[in-house]
Amino acid sequence: MEPTARGYGVSLHYDRRLYRQDIAGSLAHVRMLARQGIITEEDARAIGDALVEILEEIEAGDFPWRDDLEDIHMNVERRLFEKIGDAAGRLHTARSRNDQVALDVRMYTRDAVSRTLQALRRLRTALVDKAEANDRAVMPGYTHVQRAQPVLFAHHMLAYFEMLGRDRSRFLQVYRMADVMPLGSGALAGAAYPIDRDGVARELGFASVSANSMDSVADRDFMIDYHAAAAVCMMHLSRLAEELVLWSTSEFAFVRLGDEHTTGSSMMPQKRNPDFAEIARGKTGRVYGHLVGLLTVMKGLPLTYNRDMQEDKEGFFDTVDTLLATLGIFAEMIAGMRVDAGRMRDAAADSHLLATDIADYLVGKGMPFREAHGVAARLSRHAAAEGARFDAIPMDTYRRFSDLFGPDVFEITVDTSVADRDVPGGTAFGRVSQAIAAARVKLEAENED
Repeated sequence: MEPTARGYGVSLHYDRRLYRQDIAGSLAHVRMLARQGIITEEDARAIGDALVEILEEIEAGDFPWRDDLEDIHMNVERRLFEKIGDAAGRLHTARSRNDQVALDVRMYTRDAVSRTLQALRRLRTALVDKAEANDRAVMPGYTHVQRAQPVLFAHHMLAYFEMLGRDRSRFLQVYRMADVMPLGSGALAGAAYPIDRDGVARELGFASVSANSMDSVADRDFMIDYHAAAAVCMMHLSRLAEELVLWSTSEFAFVRLGDEHTTGSSMMPQKRNPDFAEIARGKTGRVYGHLVGLLTVMKGLPLTYNRDMQEDKEGFFDTVDTLLATLGIFAEMIAGMRVDAGRMRDAAADSHLLATDIADYLVGKGMPFREAHGVAARLSRHAAAEGARFDAIPMDTYRRFSDLFGPDVFEITVDTSVADRDVPGGTAFGRVSQAIAAARVKLEAENED
């Protein structure tokens, strides 16, 4: 081919990262060929020994890569011929590059999921550690980015623990979807040799073998599933990033991010910009794009393999790299973040976050909630107009709004508000302590898995 045409189809610059999976798959395949009497034990040993040498060359940085051979598979095969001659040609018996590629990307996806689960656990541990270290810190909870009700900072951290727990469940499902062994499907119709697919699957640690050879070589659902799970996870991280950006402003000043996770300004020397959180928000769109990209590649493809599917890898690798890097940065950022509990408490106390508690107080005196809600709303408007906190409003003023108010209304505080939310999943001190303990148990169980 002309150099331009040849270069257009080259994938080596990104698919060379599949070398471990490619060689592991070939080793399992060649051992199976020998067991089944399809090739001789002597040829199988020569091929296997040479493949191990090739693996060592690649990892030592001594492998002679050639772009003209297009991809990782042909580079390994060419090097095998250089080492052992014609016997290398027996490796590809009962195998197509179609099922070989499918095997490699399934193995890579399983590895990527395992690394993702480890990174998720590290971040979730950092969130629980930060929650436990600040388990008495009260802060405003928000709706519509407006102060709403007092909550514990620990409760807020554990909300992200729950989100990332759902992400973990999604990635476990991705692993199950990828954990199907496609080798033996051939180009599309299966293999005309007495191969042992179950044996290869056992050696490579797969839970099962694929049921349909045509679907097997054409399936990239498991990669789409990883993209989708990564997109949701990055959405969760982007939400946390937005909160860290807000909380680290001088207007909020709830937290101070570590110096290693902020940068200065090229002009303004006083600035401490939360750049890493902002970058994570930006990279979320990048991961979304790769999901849509692969869906678009696959949407019009007839069965079975089409060269369009070469475009499944580059975006996939970038999604894996982006997610792992972002999870790692957030684990460090949360661990190094300093919490200003006093500032948070002031923000929770110096506002009208207790309006709901006042309505609940009236309900406790026998007033229907809707009526109590209206009284509390009018009282809140009055307090805002006067620039007064609820605890500074005179008793006679309270009674103008309802004669059910008594001196015990002044017993309503930020702490009682938090303590009263004593229901499963609520922000009460005891409930949050229980939630932290439960989170520790979950993390320990996941570690044992």
